[in-house]
Amino acid sequence: MTDLIITKENQGVFTIILNRLDKKNALNNIMYKELGLHLNYAKNNDNIHCVLIHGDKNCFCAGNDLQDFIECSQDDSLAALDFIRILNAFNKPIVAAVAGATIGIGTTLLLHCDMVIAANNTKFKLPFTQLGLCPEAGSTLLLTRLIGQNRAFELLVLGNVFNAEQAKEYGIVNQVCQPNELLSIAEKTALAIASLPSDAVMTSRKLIRQATKSSLAQVIENEGDEFSRLVKTDACKEIMSMFFKR
Repeated sequence: MTDLIITKENQGVFTIILNRLDKKNALNNIMYKELGLHLNYAKNNDNIHCVLIHGDKNCFCAGNDLQDFIECSQDDSLAALDFIRILNAFNKPIVAAVAGATIGIGTTLLLHCDMVIAANNTKFKLPFTQLGLCPEAGSTLLLTRLIGQNRAFELLVLGNVFNAEQAKEYGIVNQVCQPNELLSIAEKTALAIASLPSDAVMTSRKLIRQATKSSLAQVIENEGDEFSRLVKTDACKEIMSMFFKR
């Protein structure tokens, strides 16, 4: 494991901290692999009843590390797609605390969380088509169910920036707070969940999600196939090349 992701355990809560702040917690292949390993560990540990994921009060996740992403996509070794499958199969509550840049996968992974606390400095953006790509992580299903086709098109295709209050209105975020309150509120929320009877919580979570379970898995695979295709197109390669010439 690297120090790009830090973990800790406390009273049934397994905390995953994104710790690549010099790159605004942009995720590279190594980080995706570690995130998958950490989720599998939490899934199989009976002493863990809730997962909390966060960056710091100024930044959650700026999406993919594009340089790493380009290099890995050439040989089909995108660990991001494996991480998404693991995230979808995860069976325990996930609380997320977000702030600042919350872009691409930084936003779509929140659709798999059970509680999301956002600082009022959070800026969400889903820039997939602007990069010549398509949405991922089941967001074409999950976000559309939350906000409808037209608004989902606005966010997923036009890629407009939206703030924490808008995210709360959309149902992506449960609570908006000041940045200096973010981690405290999120930790209290995770501890409250972890203190409840685990079987009852996990059963309730399963029942809440059962209507979308089978269709979501297929949507994730369909998105993954198209994402893998698009990343190799000339249009995507040209956009990425221009990005690094700025």
